[in-house]
Amino acid sequence: MRFISPKTDFAFKRIFGSSEHPEILISFLNAMLYNGEPTIQDIEIIDPYSAASITGLKDSYLDVKAKITGNKTVIIEMQVLNVAAFEKRVVYNASKTYCTQLKAGDGYLRLNPVIALTITDFILFENSEKLISNFVFTETEENFPYPNCELKLVFVELPKFKKELNQLETLAEKWIYFMKNSPSLDEVPATLGSIIEINSAMTIANRANLTVKEAEDLDKREMFIQDQLGSVTKGIEIGIQQGIQEGIQQGIQQGLQEGIQEGIQQGIQQGIQQERERNIALIMRLILRKLGEASPEIQANIQRLSSEQLDDLGEALLDFTNQQDLMVWLESALG
Repeated sequence: MRFISPKTDFAFKRIFGSSEHPEILISFLNAMLYNGEPTIQDIEIIDPYSAASITGLKDSYLDVKAKITGNKTVIIEMQVLNVAAFEKRVVYNASKTYCTQLKAGDGYLRLNPVIALTITDFILFENSEKLISNFVFTETEENFPYPNCELKLVFVELPKFKKELNQLETLAEKWIYFMKNSPSLDEVPATLGSIIEINSAMTIANRANLTVKEAEDLDKREMFIQDQLGSVTKGIEIGIQQGIQEGIQQGIQQGLQEGIQEGIQQGIQQGIQQERERNIALIMRLILRKLGEASPEIQANIQRLSSEQLDDLGEALLDFTNQQDLMVWLESALG
């Protein structure tokens, strides 16, 4: 038995955005937001998972959106890559969801609270060991909360979770273990299977239950993520190595300590530039594979993109069917 990774946006939405199994999302949200207490009793999944609409890459930055008990809206995102301005994106999505509740002529009393739950496969808060972090508006000196707590940001940082299967105690720990380790399992462990909702999630995550098209889409998404992760890691390693070497050479002339520090900084800058070049090369390979040889005009425009725009293009690319789609996207991105 093989299980797909819930950390890909495709699999995450398939598992937690299923309108046929809303109890899975209810259990998951109660674990992440309410310490496992059955606070959420009913849920409405907005834009639920549909196999026909999933193409391997997210159409927007939100993976799952739902209305829960208490007239609250929860937006959930699973993020594997630490992209530029990610923290700003989380705040933007929460604020946008809150504001767009109102239609023309509506009064502010119609606004309901919004919770943004973000699960990251990287460490976001280096200075804290907390696995689950909660943020709300509070007074800066006396620390009392803003009335009604209209916006709440919740972060779950998966790399901070170190427990083994036999150490799991809480519902949150069992869900997080499922998030991190399901692809390495060959059966449903009794510790997880005893939770009905997690057992149902693992049934959905069974790769044997995917259609051929879904399996292809999942493979494309995983390939893209691995290429991106590999590009970032290799660029940083090369930059650091070059920086050390240059630092040693400069240290002979200017003093070893000063030379190493300057060399490392130069190497990091070179690594960033090399990472950008590798991202461009990766995108050009994806274009060749999916759309054919790119025209000189397209190649020139891709060279003009910022690093953040290159990341966005990489996510959007697999949805294009011809080079005209790509040209329209480039024109919009470059103004």
